Amino acid sequence: MSDEIVNRVAKSNLITIDLEDLYPKGTRTVFDIADWLFEGLILKEKDFREAVENHNWNLYDGHYVALICSADAIIPSWAYMLITTKLAPFAKKIVAGDLELLETAIFHDIISNLNITEYEGKPIIIKGCSDKPIPQTAYLQLIEKLQPVVKSIMFGESCSTVPLYKVPK
Repeated sequence: MSDEIVNRVAKSNLITIDLEDLYPKGTRTVFDIADWLFEGLILKEKDFREAVENHNWNLYDGHYVALICSADAIIPSWAYMLITTKLAPFAKKIVAGDLELLETAIFHDIISNLNITEYEGKPIIIKGCSDKPIPQTAYLQLIEKLQPVVKSIMFGESCSTVPLYKVPK
């Protein structure tokens, strides 16, 4: 009898998908327009347009940008749109919202463009632990994309998974 330890996981056809591997490099920046409000409360169009025109938008080259207003003020949609016209040539992605919404939008794009042909008919493990801010929605979108083509979906680590889906027999 052989005492050789066999790694059955390594020999299996399980494919692990780690969303952290798909996490794109680039600075995440929160751009707060509250600083451009009159007395921190009111958007005065002329002053606002002047601030937008005079700002150095090159600073955001290659950034992922979340546009927010931290002041309790009513901001017209055109204000975010105007800023976006200046950011668009430089930023990789722009959203009106916080960093969580920004990460959700980034991963939506990544998962939408994910080529899943290599996963067809295979058992999949979606890795759970991550050091990067992977939004919960990204995991759900990944399942939606994979489920129609894979044999099974599990969550966790290869040594300890939670079964989520298996093709019905």
